[in-house]
This record gives sequence, C-alpha cells and structure tokens, in this order.
Amino acid sequence: MASNFNHTLLRRGNDTGIGDGKGVSSSLSMAAGWSSDGGDKSTRKLPVLLFDIMGTIVRDPFYEDVPAFFRMPMEELLELKHPTVWLEFEKGLIDEAELEKKFFKDGRAVDFEGLKNCMISGYSYLEGIEELLNALKEKNYEMHAFTNYPIWYEMIEEKLKISRYLSWTFCSCKNGKRKPDPDFYLEALRHLEVEPASCIFIDDRKKNVEAAKEVGIVGLHFRSADLLLQDLCRLGLDISPDIHRLNSAAST
Repeated sequence: MASNFNHTLLRRGNDTGIGDGKGVSSSLSMAAGWSSDGGDKSTRKLPVLLFDIMGTIVRDPFYEDVPAFFRMPMEELLELKHPTVWLEFEKGLIDEAELEKKFFKDGRAVDFEGLKNCMISGYSYLEGIEELLNALKEKNYEMHAFTNYPIWYEMIEEKLKISRYLSWTFCSCKNGKRKPDPDFYLEALRHLEVEPASCIFIDDRKKNVEAAKEVGIVGLHFRSADLLLQDLCRLGLDISPDIHRLNSAAST
C-alpha cells in the first residue's frame, strides 16, 4: 500500500485543500516519500492525479456548439431533449442507436452524424492545460481520467490524443457510475490501491470536488491551468521549474 500525504495539511482550505502554502511543500514531500527536487524515493511516485475531462482539460461543445447545431437557444434545447437519455448514455446503459432514437422527448429525427461531427469540431484543449499535463508527465506523475462521459470519449482521444498524458481509466460509460456518487471515487481508490490522501482530484464542478473530499481525496476546484499549476506547486508537487515555460506558452 502506498504511503499517505499529511492529510491534515492537505485538507486545509476550501476548494483547493490548501492554506497559505507556508511549510506545506516540504511536509507533504516527506510524508509522500518523494522530494520537491524530483528525487523519487519510492517505487511509485505520489500523489496520483485524477482529472475530470470536460471543462477541465477539454472544452465542452455542448453549451455553445450543440444549440447552434440544432438552431435553437440552450433553454429550448434543454426543454426539448429527453431528461435522462444522456445520463443513461454516459453510464453505458444505452448505445448510440438508442440515444439517437430518444434524444428528443417528442421523438423527432436527429442528424446524428452531424451532431457527432459538431462535437468533434468543438473538442479542444483548454488554454494552457496541455502544457501543464506535459510538465506533470515529464516529472513522472501518474495521471488518470475520472470523468462522466459516454463512449464518445473515444472521439476526444482520436482528436486530441490525451492518452499521451493520462490513462482513460475511470469513465462513467465503462464503470457504470457517475460523479458525485461516492462509490465511483471509492472504486477508483480500490483500483489504484492507494489511500485517499495520496490522490489529488481536479474538476471544474465544485460538487464533484466536495464529493472527493468527503471520501478523503484531496480536491482542487479547476478555474484555469495557471491557477491549477499554482495550487499543485503549493501542495508540494515538483513542477515549479516548469512555471515559466507554462506561463510563456499560455500567453502566446
């Protein structure tokens, strides 16, 4: 079993799980068995990072592109679409054919291939996030997707090649569970064979971050790649040498 972070220190603060950062870095590094200068003292480098995908790593086309595709405002789209079919698709309970048939409550026809192409066109890395993922990869951090998304995650992978940085380990369509269900988080911990305090979970939705904290996982509320980088450095992750490179890339 992997060693723990200093859980008390990590739970300080609200969305970030940190306080002012003073004295935190060295304490966390010692507790986790790795040093802030990148020296690995164990066979597995901690912490393990769990990333939400949509709105954290990838731009979500649903809020702008999809209403435009259907030529209707978001409010009308939300009123007309089936209330549960997307959630069922996300959990792998139905396939694409069933989604197409039930997408709208009134059963109207959908240009399904056009919808998929609209989604694909809208997928892109959020500003600065790919540079941050690469910086973490260069420091040999273990990273996994922890996402509510259907089998269409394969379309994201085909376009953006996210697997260069992290593994698509925990997807709702494969696991049959969705955030913020506590069992989803606990299943991830069992699979990874780590203690909760040895994981950092990053998500743009506060309710998912709070659910992670409830089971003891360190939760970070994603607002931007630059702020996430600052939060991770304050937690003691040894990526500070990459701050200048990341900021320069994000500003160009």
